[in-house]
Amino acid sequence: MTTDEGETTAGETARTVQGFMALPGPVEGRREVFAGCVAEVVRVLGLDVVHRPQPGDPRTWVNQARTALYKACRRDLILSEESFETLIKAAVYDPDPSFNRHFLEPALNAFGRGRVQASLLGYLRAGTDVERAGAANAWYWSALPLRMPTVRAGHPAGTGPAEPDDAPTVVAEWYETALREFVINEHLDVRRRILPGLPLRKSAYPPELHDLVDAAVAIARSHPDEYIRHRVEHQVGD
Repeated sequence: MTTDEGETTAGETARTVQGFMALPGPVEGRREVFAGCVAEVVRVLGLDVVHRPQPGDPRTWVNQARTALYKACRRDLILSEESFETLIKAAVYDPDPSFNRHFLEPALNAFGRGRVQASLLGYLRAGTDVERAGAANAWYWSALPLRMPTVRAGHPAGTGPAEPDDAPTVVAEWYETALREFVINEHLDVRRRILPGLPLRKSAYPPELHDLVDAAVAIARSHPDEYIRHRVEHQVGD
């Protein structure tokens, strides 16, 4: 996790989960696709960075792009409608769950929490397994407070609410979809990424989903993956 002022939430969370096993890296490599997503962010936002990674050194180029976006968000940044999906896709494909927030947070501030969360829900419902896992990673940051007043949408129709919005309906739909996905989707990375943000208390769901909660817990406890078995014991509720 990074440690600038905008990352207090991440630091506080890290301190509360010191007993958790570290989340393993993605099962499937997606750095090449991610580099393409970052190139689109650079192009669409007009960031001051070379548009293509140097041969053999893509990570340095991606880090330069992250830095350029970070700096742009601290100036007067107007985001076009095209930039919304560009930023969300980069956040979904970012293999680093600590840094994907750098793409998600500008979209949150310009377009609103409800729209961002609805887009991530769309990836969880209809995306590839790589996209479902990435959306689960990005969802963690979708609850961030809106602290970038200089980042705005360029078209009034594309703006989100001025005040933070919990979008309770979308959140409830996310939890139900994530619960169902965890139970039916055997893809290892999807289950690893969904589990940390998945409530496993029956009180978090309507009665008709309680059997699915039991199924999710049983799957996690008997899973061959050590991380999943370890993590579920920290999350089991009533």
